[in-house]
Amino acid sequence: MQNKNLPPENKNSKLTRRDFIAAASTAFIVPTIVPNSVFGANAPSNRVNIAQIGCGNQSRADLPGMLRLADAQVVAVCDVNKASGGYARKEHFLGRDPAQKKVNEYYAQKTRSGKYKGCDAYSDFRDVLAREDIDAVMITLPDHWHALATVKACEAGKDVYCQKPMSLTVHDGQQMIKAVRKHNRILQTGSQYRSNKVVRRMCELVRNGRIGEVKRVVSIINSSGAGPGPGWQEMPVPAGFDYNMWLGPAPLAPYHSDRCFYRFRFHLDYSGGQVTNTGAHSTDIIQWALDMDGTGPVEFENQPGVVWPPKGHLYTTAMKTDFRARYANGIEFICRTQEPGFGARIEGTDGWVQFSVNNMREVEASSDAIKNTVIAADEIHLPVSENHYQNFIDSVKSRKEPIEPVEVGHSTASICHLGNIAMRLKRKLKWDPEKEQFIGDDEANRMLQRPYREPWKI
Repeated sequence: MQNKNLPPENKNSKLTRRDFIAAASTAFIVPTIVPNSVFGANAPSNRVNIAQIGCGNQSRADLPGMLRLADAQVVAVCDVNKASGGYARKEHFLGRDPAQKKVNEYYAQKTRSGKYKGCDAYSDFRDVLAREDIDAVMITLPDHWHALATVKACEAGKDVYCQKPMSLTVHDGQQMIKAVRKHNRILQTGSQYRSNKVVRRMCELVRNGRIGEVKRVVSIINSSGAGPGPGWQEMPVPAGFDYNMWLGPAPLAPYHSDRCFYRFRFHLDYSGGQVTNTGAHSTDIIQWALDMDGTGPVEFENQPGVVWPPKGHLYTTAMKTDFRARYANGIEFICRTQEPGFGARIEGTDGWVQFSVNNMREVEASSDAIKNTVIAADEIHLPVSENHYQNFIDSVKSRKEPIEPVEVGHSTASICHLGNIAMRLKRKLKWDPEKEQFIGDDEANRMLQRPYREPWKI
């Protein structure tokens, strides 16, 4: 379905990504119900049929979040792991079988018979995409799979909820944008703090000048360990786990439990460490507050506080992060490790505001006058989403953009990727956010893309 609220494709158009996002933000506001023909060919009602692709750690939030929605129906789950431990906590036993059981038990409670067997389980996501009755997919896979799964889902006519960080590389994000727009799909980036009222309040305070002219922003992230040390040994692949499929487009590597499941995020082949983990959230909040969606800083530079795992350890991402960036308007962006948890701080000429995961109840501010100020009806008010999953379903039904569309997820993820590149190269890098290229640095530009292992390709 063509979204008439969005700019048309035109190779001669001067529209920038930020123009597109501005138009999309106005399209977000009023969802309407469309005919059932918009959904899968076999959809019996106005309910959206959903498949969960990836039944690991994040599915513990995403799957229940979708199950609770009255106008969505989870009809399939998919994971290369049948069932095992080894996730974020020892008590977590996850995979496609536990996910299927959770779905069937949830819906069984809503039937008179107390029985339900309507959720299917798959090991290959391509089998899910082949089903005509599935309208949308939730991609909760390791980062190195996000682009491939998203592009193939769009080609199959599915809408996509893709977990943050949206991509593994800048190039992957670009391919995701192309696929979403070419096939007229909805994509919601799983940066759920855009649907948090405290975050929205903080961003509105900044947008309406309550802290004066913004001078500096700080993306606060967690630290991580080094993983198994020198001499770590290859482990046998667990029964029921398709490790080759898990690797997918990533390079071949010996199996170790700390390479997969939750801890994939500490390997550069699959993710970007805490920079793209908690940093994807805090950076996204900053982008929203500064009205920088669709663009980003023009300069990146590593700082002395970076700590990498010692040689020979399994993990390859920074244990402690410290990089600096600068926007074209002069605002300084700092991303650094700071305990006890992630947050976003914005400093201006008249004070500061901060969101902290350890204080989800209210905005922290340099004064009560800032914290308690009333934002008038004629001032800037950001789009309201109280539930990130419901916002996605509303967009699927209305064909209007969600609160974090693909271009927004891409610009946030790109900042994280560029910061990682600056830390790895240990030098200052100049960036063109329109061309999405480093200026005068071929080595850095080669790091914007990763080769895919055969036979995988976009």
